[in-house]
Amino acid sequence: MALKGNLADFSTTQLLHLIHLAKKTGTLHLYEPVVTKEMITDGAGNKRPKVIPGKERATLSFQEGQLILATLGQEDGYLASVLHKAGKLSAEQARVIRERGSKYSDKALALMLINANYVTKADIVRCIRQHTLDIVYDVFTWKQEPFVFADNELPPPGRITVPIDLKNVIIEGTRRAQEIEPLLEELPSLDLALRFPDSPGDKFRGVHLSVQEWRVVGFVNPKNTIRQIAKACNMTDTEIRRIVYGLLQAGLVELVRPPNMPAPAIPTPDGNRRIIPMEPEVKRSVVERLIARIKEA
Repeated sequence: MALKGNLADFSTTQLLHLIHLAKKTGTLHLYEPVVTKEMITDGAGNKRPKVIPGKERATLSFQEGQLILATLGQEDGYLASVLHKAGKLSAEQARVIRERGSKYSDKALALMLINANYVTKADIVRCIRQHTLDIVYDVFTWKQEPFVFADNELPPPGRITVPIDLKNVIIEGTRRAQEIEPLLEELPSLDLALRFPDSPGDKFRGVHLSVQEWRVVGFVNPKNTIRQIAKACNMTDTEIRRIVYGLLQAGLVELVRPPNMPAPAIPTPDGNRRIIPMEPEVKRSVVERLIARIKEA
């Protein structure tokens, strides 16, 4: 019988402990939580709305108690995308490889890239390991996702897997989950959008952004939610929160509600940064002038 439940009752830490101690082999499927009107009583006797599985949000695969691969439902997770995210391939190189190499497995594609001197075997192992860890550490911050553990289900043979000891993952994931709490309070919803300030002023002079920050800035538009930007940039929830938080703190962007989104029920924790009403589309010239100022600073 498959192990299933909800992270509200059985946390990520407890799940990974169980998988590690029992040396289980299989895949953990996590789903977007869909809140229903039905009320249930939890183990402590408290009533809460029943949550049912929505779209698949992530999968974590294990072999004999070791983590071997993780994928997010919002991204393809294939080799070209992982190497692009790690900076080993340019956007154009990744696009061409995805188009021309779509018929090849990740293992076959890795061999071709190594033989063509694009990357080394060590590069591929390191990038896949980091990609897997980024996803798992993000899962540590999830609170009410339904899950199912499918025994003996492994990734397709063509996928590249990297064994990772779960003991260190649990320790580091727990620490990071505690550190991310302020970001969750600052950005409780990723369904908000971003816009550039109308009057950037002197605060944009001398600004130096990382490659990932520039990628996010390129998608800033009141029509794009933060969740959509994360998907376009192949980022986890935690990664996009860190970057957006930094941009907000620097005053480079502001939070707005995207079109047709009702006012959020949760008040913003920062009284000085209220969610401002949605306005007509920001003129393109304003965005272009702002990006030009940042680049020239």
